[in-house]
Amino acid sequence: MPESVLEIHVIADSTGETAVRLARAARSQFEGVHWHIVRHPMIGSVKDMVVALGEIKERHDDGMWVTVVHTLALSDMRQMVCDACEAMEVRQVDLMGPVLAAMEQASGLDADEVPRRPVGVEADYFTRISAMEFAVRNDDGAIPERLTEADICLVGASRSGKTPLSIYLGYLGYKTVNVPLVPGIPAPEELFAVDRWRIVGLTIDAQRLLEIRGRRVRGMGGFGTSDGYADLVRIYDELDEIGKVQRRLGCPVIDTTGLALEEAATRVVEIVEERARTAGEHLRRPAGQLRIRP
Repeated sequence: MPESVLEIHVIADSTGETAVRLARAARSQFEGVHWHIVRHPMIGSVKDMVVALGEIKERHDDGMWVTVVHTLALSDMRQMVCDACEAMEVRQVDLMGPVLAAMEQASGLDADEVPRRPVGVEADYFTRISAMEFAVRNDDGAIPERLTEADICLVGASRSGKTPLSIYLGYLGYKTVNVPLVPGIPAPEELFAVDRWRIVGLTIDAQRLLEIRGRRVRGMGGFGTSDGYADLVRIYDELDEIGKVQRRLGCPVIDTTGLALEEAATRVVEIVEERARTAGEHLRRPAGQLRIRP
């Protein structure tokens, strides 16, 4: 691995968000390595491109390890980046060109090559917005009578990851509600009216939960230390009691310890879809999503 600083330079004729997201996804595959992402957005002219490439050359000449990722609609601009990177001996990845070429070949048409053209509203845009609003309004089971409206229902201990997972599932288009299970406090009756196949339990390692709650307690000025909220022995007892309720609900349980949000969401959707098929039902698929199964 190079000992110099590692930089990914994103060149785009719009915001560059697509390339940045992909760069971040790739960067996550290199643990322990620091990659700095530098964005060069709204490149709309040759002059703009010259400035951006000049900055990249300066970084490269200063000893930085540089790679360039670009999403440019104009073929001339893409070629300009390719030629400049070849001259600088800098690696480059064209994210737009190969996709446009494949679509041109498939359709028999030429791409319009219009920079900054709005991509339009996706078919599932309003579905996702509505689902995220639903997750926020019904966080921690705030409105029990609406539990049966959810596509997915998460149940688990406080700070086990229910809220961020609910909102992320909402971002995917699934109306998700989460219900905290607290020892000594009966679960809401409405929870037992929810289709069992929609319910997924969450659990977490007790030591990890102690760390998370400890940070929360310190942020609250120490509140919660006397009731066992951040006491390891009581957390073990709490998780045991919650496990009994989850078994009463007959729901599968996912351990969120060290689990990335995206992976947890994928597991939840797969579990609910499989349980729905077994029950002769189906999980509503957000508009615009299609999955082809073998």
